[in-house]
Order: sequence, then C-alpha cells, then structure tokens
Amino acid sequence: MCTGKCARFVGLSLVSLSLICITANALLLVPNGKTTWTKDHISLQVWLMAGFIGGGLMILCPGIAAVRAGGKGCCGAGCCGNRCRMLRSIFCSAFGLLGGIYCLSVSGTALRIGPKCLMNDTWDYHFKETLGSYLYNRTQWSLCVQPPGIVYWNVTLFSLLVAASCLEILLCGLQLVNATIGVFCGDCRKKEGAPH
Repeated sequence: MCTGKCARFVGLSLVSLSLICITANALLLVPNGKTTWTKDHISLQVWLMAGFIGGGLMILCPGIAAVRAGGKGCCGAGCCGNRCRMLRSIFCSAFGLLGGIYCLSVSGTALRIGPKCLMNDTWDYHFKETLGSYLYNRTQWSLCVQPPGIVYWNVTLFSLLVAASCLEILLCGLQLVNATIGVFCGDCRKKEGAPH
C-alpha cells in the first residue's frame, strides 16, 4: 500500500475514533441520560475529559493531518509538497500518541477504581479497594443506589474509551512509521498523465 493511501486510511480511522471518544465522554457526563447529577455526584475521571481532550481533540489533529498527507492538498505540488504534508503528519501523530495515552490511562484508572456512587448513605468510590475485581462480580453493581445503573453506564463507556484509545495509539504509531517512510521515500502513487 502507498504511504499516501495508508495515511488516508489511518486518518479517516482516527477521525472516526475521535468522534466516538468525544461522544462517550459526553455520555459519561449525563449518567443514564439524565442531567440532574451535579459535579459532586460524577467521578473525577469523567471531569478529566480524557475522551473529549485526549481521545477526541488530540486525535482529531493527527487524523486530519494524515488525511491531508494522503491527499493532493495545497501544501505544494509534487514530491516536495507531499513530503511537507508527511512531515507535518509525523509531528501531529506524536501529539496524538500523547492524547491516546492520556485517554487510556484515565479510562483504565476509572475502570479500576469504579464510579462514584451512593451506597450506605455515602457518596464515594466504593469499589476502589477491590482494585477492579468488581468488574467480574455483577451482583455488586446493584449496591450503588444513585445514580441508578451507574456502574453499568461507567463500565460500558470507559471500556469503549479504553478500546478506542488503544486503537488510536496503534494507528498513531502506524502513521508515525508511514509518514517517516513518506518523508524519506516519497509517495508511490503514479502522477496523472505519466506513461505506464
């Protein structure tokens, strides 16, 4: 596969994954789709906005840069213009790697300590001491009284963020290698009008 075609594929995948992360983080702010919960009732990891900032906006940048690197944009024509776009994609992909790592670490921590919920008339991280073993024991999930179904809500959405950020890290790493090859070797696409 050409470096240009590969960059386009990676870029479109990264843009899609960033939109998934932004949506997941937005849903985490409204447990069960209800906006009645205040800042004191929502986990710190939700407020850190790992899906919105790390897996979202910080991945959108390398995604768009990779799509542009794979196309025939306005950054100059021919070999030099393509190498310029690939070089920009290297820096953006490194930035995206940081965003993916941020999203993965915050989401993984959120899964390990569990959500903030009301149990025994106390708002706290009641599953923190289980070190993530609550994930395998669904009977404990119903012990959280408020917000209703918060454990299922958080586990589903933070698991989605973990999976998406792992893919983002992998794709940003792939684009780093692809763009480096593109800078040094150019793009293998044939120029229009060139003899076959």
